Amino acid sequence: MAATPTVTVVSGGVGAARFLNGLLDAIDPAKVTAVVNTGDDTQLHGLSISPDLDTIIYTLADATDPERGWGLRNETWTAMGALERFEAVRPEGSAAATRWFNLGDQDLATHFYRTARLAEGASLTEVTSEIVAAWGLGLRLLPMTDERRATVVTTTTEGDVSFQDYFVRLRHSVPVTDVRFEGAAQLSDTARHAMTSAETVVIAPSNPLVSIGPIRSLDGTDDILSARRDSVVAVSPIVGGAALKGPAARMMTELGHEASVVGVARLYASIASVLIVDPADADLADAVVAEGMRCIVTPSIMSTPEIARTLADVTLAAVSTR
Repeated sequence: MAATPTVTVVSGGVGAARFLNGLLDAIDPAKVTAVVNTGDDTQLHGLSISPDLDTIIYTLADATDPERGWGLRNETWTAMGALERFEAVRPEGSAAATRWFNLGDQDLATHFYRTARLAEGASLTEVTSEIVAAWGLGLRLLPMTDERRATVVTTTTEGDVSFQDYFVRLRHSVPVTDVRFEGAAQLSDTARHAMTSAETVVIAPSNPLVSIGPIRSLDGTDDILSARRDSVVAVSPIVGGAALKGPAARMMTELGHEASVVGVARLYASIASVLIVDPADADLADAVVAEGMRCIVTPSIMSTPEIARTLADVTLAAVSTR
């Protein structure tokens, strides 16, 4: 029997979490590493919050609220509700008692721990490893960097805003004219090693521009992936011209990209040799090939664990059988 390959998944939040669930069902979790976007990270109420890392942890721990699709199951919101009393006394321009970004009472514990450990001098990589262990997960999660690399979104109505302002406060409902990444951060050594040493690299079905884009913006990422392009496979987050969750399709259109699997192929052709697409886009397979990528058609809407597992199997076979 062939040995189980080591796999590094270049990851955003929800889509990556669902894919990783299937992958962990398919192979030994100890063989899996995820390099995760931290361009969405923010500071609120003095707390360090890493939304994509936490989404993956909560999802893989089977702790996510199934109705909301985010946050923790059986969550309460007492602390957020209690902030209301301070709104009348808050000075103009102050960010104190902000409530547009909901933090559940259980969720606060994660942010309390992360913030305290970072203040003690631990790196985000070290703290993330501790949080993963506390939740009893067997894979390795790595933030893309231990430094600040912030996603800034330029909107037509609000000007430049942080990603969380755009995504949560503005409900990603305003047109976007630019996305850029600020901060002189470096790809962490552990993330670099994970992308260099794994037998297979998978680009998860995450937003190419604001989930995978921040990771690619770090010096060296594209060089690593392009150098090993034949063993890199991407899963399209666009199905039938739409994103299953979030603003990926609309952002692609607003920023001059085609919101289709062909547009995804154009973004990834230099760093990945294979694109996995859903049967809804089977008619575009030849167009994906014309962009320089091999195209594999398989169900990719991960509505059940079985589909997620099959998608993971197909994705791994895409490069191992070439």
